[in-house]
Amino acid sequence: MAIERTLGQNPPSPTLRVALGMAPNQAPTQASRVLIIDDDPKLCRLIQDYLEPVGYAVEAAHTGPDGLELAKANDYQAVILDVMLPGMDGFEVLKQLRQETDVPVLMFTARGDEADRIVGLEVGADDYMPKSFSPRELLARLRAVTRRATTQATPKEETEIVIDNLRVMASSRTAVLDDQPMTLTPLEFDLLLCLARARGRVKSREQLLDEVGGRNYDVFDRSIDVHISSLRRKLGDPPKTPKFIKTVRSVGYMMANL
Repeated sequence: MAIERTLGQNPPSPTLRVALGMAPNQAPTQASRVLIIDDDPKLCRLIQDYLEPVGYAVEAAHTGPDGLELAKANDYQAVILDVMLPGMDGFEVLKQLRQETDVPVLMFTARGDEADRIVGLEVGADDYMPKSFSPRELLARLRAVTRRATTQATPKEETEIVIDNLRVMASSRTAVLDDQPMTLTPLEFDLLLCLARARGRVKSREQLLDEVGGRNYDVFDRSIDVHISSLRRKLGDPPKTPKFIKTVRSVGYMMANL
């Protein structure tokens, strides 16, 4: 198995600190394990060089099967996954990975096609970006998906929200529909929780992106609609007559107060 492994021990140069959006004397964050699955060793090394100075422990696999094996066998805080891979494409890797874990997944591709992006989000990716990334954007998106996955309810938060036959538990980050546990990605759960807490009130796309994403999105980014569509399917909401998540045209979405 082709794997590259580093421990993030080298201090960042002043130039790299600026590129990553760090203050000149800012200390690296506590190490988090990240897996890169990409068939380009040079790109993997480049990403490692970006992430190591800010405290990430990075591993890389260069085929779909190798990457899937590593992702299932180890505890990673995030996976960076390419679409075009030898042996098994990124969509299939993600599909199989989602059967066992909800580890945050950031997908990217050289093509950047909208169709690829939508498929990736529907299969369970938490975010998506083209390979023509800047180091600062990569770091921001990586921090955003890991932050969403590790957000915990505070003692003052409600432990359970009940909406008809749906129960949403903030403390355990689980949802139950008709007494059956739902399989949700971290972002889907955050969207569901956000809408459930505001049931009966409209949330704009910008509000949802800000509350569950924790970062600035392009105002034309419609990925939120893809996640809502996926969430509706899992809730059994008919597209034209949804029971739970209502569309407020030109504004956003609202959880029905059943």
